Amino acid sequence: MTSQAYLSELFSLDNRVALVTGGSSGIGRAIAGALARAGARVVIVARKEAELAAAVEELTADGCRAAWVSADLSTRDGVRAGAEAAAEVFGEPDILVNSAGINLRPPMAELDEDVWDTTMAVNLEAPYLLGRRFGPGMAERGFGRIIHITSQQAHRAFVQSGAYGVSKGALESLARSQAEAWSPYGVTCNTLVPGFVMTPLNRRLSSDPEKVAALAARTMVKRNGLAEDFAGAAVFLASRASAYVTGQALFVDGGFSVH
Repeated sequence: MTSQAYLSELFSLDNRVALVTGGSSGIGRAIAGALARAGARVVIVARKEAELAAAVEELTADGCRAAWVSADLSTRDGVRAGAEAAAEVFGEPDILVNSAGINLRPPMAELDEDVWDTTMAVNLEAPYLLGRRFGPGMAERGFGRIIHITSQQAHRAFVQSGAYGVSKGALESLARSQAEAWSPYGVTCNTLVPGFVMTPLNRRLSSDPEKVAALAARTMVKRNGLAEDFAGAAVFLASRASAYVTGQALFVDGGFSVH
């Protein structure tokens, strides 16, 4: 067997369908691109149509098969409508990536019910509803990959974790519960845990050069993360190579978490 054939057998996503929420920007966009370039047909689900169209145009220009669906993931009806529209494009997904997120972090004393509810709806309830919609079908077909994007705040409190940290900690628990339910049937459920990554979601911190430098100094590789740092890990978790990896949190953080 040639090395190319061996690597293809392990990591190719040919004939797979992937749904990536939040795939129009940041980490989600990098993951959508990685899955598409590894052979998957990718549907990106997010809210802003211009960003969605730009992301898909980039992929199709690169020879990939990709499409987009605009959906409001902050409401149950919006999630359900987005899921059904996405499934109509290339068929039921084999791979579900929950990257869409909202990062509202007022001080705990100022955290009101509206911020709490909005955070939980997007960061936790949408992944739960999408998992409930697609997980059983994956299990019935004997193959599935569910990947959630969480946060350092799922494991430690800093820079005012607030409702955001709670939602991401619960999302990691959701992955374990999904793994318990569906991994006996060929569906792995894992999370990717970023360090500090220069994306629009982290605009509040990335606008402060001193904080950006301090965060980079805390890593072992002495730099902050880039969205493209998640490409390889995402393809691994989406592929046949990760068949014995489930219920896990894979840190992609340059060593940030082990200091």
